[in-house]
Amino acid sequence: MRPIWLRHPTPTASENRTPVDAVIDPLEQARRGLQMSLSDLWWRYFSIGGMSSELEVEAIMYRALVPSESDRDFLAVALNERFSELGGDHPIPYSGDDETQLE
Repeated sequence: MRPIWLRHPTPTASENRTPVDAVIDPLEQARRGLQMSLSDLWWRYFSIGGMSSELEVEAIMYRALVPSESDRDFLAVALNERFSELGGDHPIPYSGDDETQLE
């Protein structure tokens, strides 16, 4: 059972709240879907040339820091490589991808 300070009240129908997942970055959604720790993501990101610290990557994932285009692409590569290792496609688009081709 979760401690009381971690419990969230269930919203009533009259409250107009945005679902929590609607504000989560797509990179973070992918990381969670892969059940990858932030530390593992950072190691993968760093091993392919990413230069941000682990703390900065965490801030990017939680939208507290806006990544550069190259940082976002390095994170996408790290996640897409993990998807490939698990037999999947690369669902995370890169900055140069045409959005209409992804649908």
